[in-house]
Amino acid sequence: MNKTIGILAHVDAGKTTFAEQILYHTKSIRERGRVDHKDAFLDSHNIERERGITVFSDQAVMTYKDSNYYLIDTPGHIDFSSEMERSIQIMDYAIVIISAVEGIQGHTETLWQLLRKYEVPTFFFINKVDRVGADVESVLEEVRLNLTEDVCDITESFSKDGMKEDLIEFIAERDEVLFEKYIEDGYENNLWLSNMKSMIKQNKVFPCSSGSALQDIGIVEFLDKIHELTFTNYSDEDSFSGRVYKIRHENNGTKVTYIKALSGTLKVRDELSYGNEENKIYEKITQIRVYNGNKFKTVEKVSSGQVFAVTGLTIPSIGDGLGNLREKVSYEIVPTLKSKVIFDSSLNTKHVLKCFKMLGSEDPSLNVIWEESLQEIHIHVMGTIQLEVLEQLVKERFGFVVTFEDPQILYKETIDTVANGYGHFEPLGHYAEVHLKLEPSKRNGGIEFENNCHTDDLTVGNQNLVHHHIYERDHHGLLTGSSITDIKVTLLTGRAHNKHTSGGDFREATYRALRQGLEKAKNILLEPYYNFKIKVELDHIGRILSDIQKAYGSFDTPKTMGNKVIITGKVPVSTFMNYSTELVAFTQGKGSMSLLFAGYERCHNEEEVIERIGYNKNADFDYTSSSIFCSKGQGYTVTWDKSEKEMHCL
Repeated sequence: MNKTIGILAHVDAGKTTFAEQILYHTKSIRERGRVDHKDAFLDSHNIERERGITVFSDQAVMTYKDSNYYLIDTPGHIDFSSEMERSIQIMDYAIVIISAVEGIQGHTETLWQLLRKYEVPTFFFINKVDRVGADVESVLEEVRLNLTEDVCDITESFSKDGMKEDLIEFIAERDEVLFEKYIEDGYENNLWLSNMKSMIKQNKVFPCSSGSALQDIGIVEFLDKIHELTFTNYSDEDSFSGRVYKIRHENNGTKVTYIKALSGTLKVRDELSYGNEENKIYEKITQIRVYNGNKFKTVEKVSSGQVFAVTGLTIPSIGDGLGNLREKVSYEIVPTLKSKVIFDSSLNTKHVLKCFKMLGSEDPSLNVIWEESLQEIHIHVMGTIQLEVLEQLVKERFGFVVTFEDPQILYKETIDTVANGYGHFEPLGHYAEVHLKLEPSKRNGGIEFENNCHTDDLTVGNQNLVHHHIYERDHHGLLTGSSITDIKVTLLTGRAHNKHTSGGDFREATYRALRQGLEKAKNILLEPYYNFKIKVELDHIGRILSDIQKAYGSFDTPKTMGNKVIITGKVPVSTFMNYSTELVAFTQGKGSMSLLFAGYERCHNEEEVIERIGYNKNADFDYTSSSIFCSKGQGYTVTWDKSEKEMHCL
């Protein structure tokens, strides 16, 4: 049986040490490494060993009893959350490590919410029980209050004769049929065990154990329970389907695509399909690799449930479905900062961009952008630690030095009113006209497209071109040049010419129509927000509420628990991104905070931001709201405010 088990935790909870113990006890490694000794098996990259944190998700292969396990170690630092989220999508089960001393920390709640989004069955392991101040019962209560009431302690709830009374009742209370069976006939070990396995799989029950990874306390017992309480139902009988979850490049540029097989089998030299039914692409697999840490062995065939990598694929990106699986995964974690790449002028700009595009394919959240008008490379990031790691990574992999500007908030723009936009592109030998309706749509809904154009006006092919050009890139707004979002775009009509319309004409007309519509609408600026959860002693509530208000945030009614208070709400990223340091300082380390991206809302200081960025909408190289018409064999430009009078479809 193939099982993929992921290990997740807030940084410093002991995740990597826990993984070392699991690998040691399954005889996958001969000696146990340690993070502080810089010899952990799954922290194999120089950057990870130097910093003592996991930066890249890595996998180990192990066999235990009658099952094959793929152990996925994920980053615990918030700056590398995107890497962690991409790994979650391939997990059959997850283990969340929580420190018995620190308890639930900010990032733990983010992990939990992602695991619930992807519906990954989850176990908890309360680590560091050997440390002074460890309190397992207190942490269990925190889990019940902050994460789930359906957690059950299995540390000492199993005996040779079966489950102990507390666990028997816990399981029975969550299953009506089982509860009646318990009342009438009593406990039956095999039935309870079978039902518990199903409940875990269905995310109805979340087992928890405790011990010490460093001292090797409770690890083997937990491993036995993981083995006994987990199962998978992969089938080799169906056609192959899989999911791309990671991409890396070798020094010679070879693209290595990491895949989780969800059904069927795959052999070397098989042709693998991807893309939609209308545009299906086939590529031949040239090599299949099974990775164990940073080493791999080549195999001729893989089966469903296995995690492996292939060479030969050139186009699929992270999150893509392969074979019979078509839909692409959308990710929850979104960077809220952007930064400019700074490099020596003696370097070839195209080479630097090519290297960053390679990094962007390995981490799509970087969203590498080449700003043609500024001749600059911009990237999206989670935080400053990520930028430090990128500097080191670029130097090691590509052999040149880069630095980054201080990261800035990633703003977006939308509209608050309805407007029609018209674009015409008719220099000599070209012809296209596009009419669009722009409407505000639901917040954080992105760009919607509707087609109300009749085929008498534009062919289906040309209509599809307009649709494609709306989605082919992020479009600049008028206020700061930031990406537009939350707009419904409707294609009303358009016109082409049998002889003169050629490639690119509809791109020009579509962009001009979009821009002209924005000129006529009321534009507003959006900024990213956090959902926050702060837990402090009651004495600090006044200070916290005052700070939230100063940060232009809002909060719900605080909830008290003994001498503690929990405050939740929403606040701009720009005013709260560094608040955790301040919180730790004035609470002497006793306060905790979790932050989760909450989408975009109206910017609290719009005028100030617009003035600071100083975007000149008329000097944007990529966009113009003017249209081009032709008269007597010569093209001429008409500004957006006068172009409607000359449109051919009005």
